[in-house]
Amino acid sequence: MKVSRRNFLKLSGVSLTALATGLGLDPEIAQAKGYALKTEGSQKLPSICHFCSGGCGLLLYIKGDRLIHLAGDPDHPANEGTLCPKAASLRHVAYAQERVTKPRRRAPGSDKWEEISWEDALDKVARKIKEVRDSSWKGSEQLPDSKTGQPVSYAVNRAEGIAMLGSAEVDNEESYLLKKFSQILGTPYNEHQARI
Repeated sequence: MKVSRRNFLKLSGVSLTALATGLGLDPEIAQAKGYALKTEGSQKLPSICHFCSGGCGLLLYIKGDRLIHLAGDPDHPANEGTLCPKAASLRHVAYAQERVTKPRRRAPGSDKWEEISWEDALDKVARKIKEVRDSSWKGSEQLPDSKTGQPVSYAVNRAEGIAMLGSAEVDNEESYLLKKFSQILGTPYNEHQARI
């Protein structure tokens, strides 16, 4: 018996359809069973995605101390169970081999990064912030008076050498803290990447 490729595909499709309907094979049930096997024995925890300020709901499935699966929370009003590509990749971000987990420093003129302690890293950052703030501090500014045109000195008290930039990794609470921190430092330059 000679069967053409087209007839073979037709015959295969008809056979699979007959088999699926005849044996009561329901793809939705099969998919649900596969999902249940994947998450069996894990603890389900609700969480919030940290990538942007959308506040999408996540369901994290933890087995032991590891995240084994994550999904959108269908009961969450922000995303109703859907996830953007960044949120869907959170598990891979957490366990990436290339992820930097300790502070590093590249000395001036060096081509290599060296690991340093958290204390050293925080000390270096604090010293540099203080140095830049002191060198770029502006206590007052002379502006012409709107009526007379004569220069008038106004107190401005700002650090013009420091700027604060938020990112898509910063959530609402962290954005609030960054804004307060930039006000404490005295910098008027506080921006977020979503607006740029």
